[in-house]
Amino acid sequence: MKKRGLPIHGWVVFDKPLGMSSTQAVGKIRCLFNAEKAGHGGTLDPLATGLLPIALGEATKTVQWAMDGRKKYEFRIKWGAETATDDLEGAITATSEVRPDQISIESILKEFLGEITQIPPIYSALKIDGERAYDLARAGETPEMKPRQVMIEELKLLDASNPQQADFEVVCGKGTYIRALARDIGRKLGCLGHLTLLRRTQAGPFSERDMISLESLEELSHKSDRDEALKSVLHSIVTVLDGIPALAVMDGQAAQLRQGQSVLLRGANAPINCEAVLVTHEGRPLGICEIAQGSLKTKRLFNL
Repeated sequence: MKKRGLPIHGWVVFDKPLGMSSTQAVGKIRCLFNAEKAGHGGTLDPLATGLLPIALGEATKTVQWAMDGRKKYEFRIKWGAETATDDLEGAITATSEVRPDQISIESILKEFLGEITQIPPIYSALKIDGERAYDLARAGETPEMKPRQVMIEELKLLDASNPQQADFEVVCGKGTYIRALARDIGRKLGCLGHLTLLRRTQAGPFSERDMISLESLEELSHKSDRDEALKSVLHSIVTVLDGIPALAVMDGQAAQLRQGQSVLLRGANAPINCEAVLVTHEGRPLGICEIAQGSLKTKRLFNL
């Protein structure tokens, strides 16, 4: 069967607008680029905005590394109420008349730094006995969410001038729920709280300066040289692989890897074991391999 779309490869660092789901964003970008294949490197809820890395073509084979990278968010907590979803979409489940001041807020932030234990929201995509937690919650059940360890590298207060809310910035590792963080900060302060604004400004190697809006992409798509104009905003498929070792191979070794054969690495300095290594041939990315007992073995090859 003939594939639909063009073999376009690379990353689009999309500035996702409010109200659009990550799935809708992927579909929109795939359509604009007329790409064969597309996927995203880390979900953003419809109520969140900002940096959503979207992989096209062979870049979809590197999504794992985009999702594993550190994230940066700006977020707002409204004080005085908790909700069923830990954000403004859910029904209010508890209220408080307490409102924290700036000194109180800043005094507890250090307790959320480092590796912390977090209970994910019940309205999340995590699976409980094979079912999505949000499906169980919508069916009237109360799924038991198991605590998990997440990493918070930085957490700072940006603005507390409005006594009803406060703005923050956080740098965190994968799997962190900012809704849960907002909920837990509110509980720690004794005032309760829920998330009302969330914007991602960094994901792995991509930052705010790399983002491009839907409006800008649509403008490029209307240019006379639309294909070249759109390709000009793509980031290399290997951008998200900056954190793993790279290894160049010779012609014969490249041929072996393409045929699914392992390659014995020789020499005193040859690595013995490595979970992931970017293999290049003649300056071009060949694929992602692993090294086990001194042999290079294929994990994902790029069809470029």
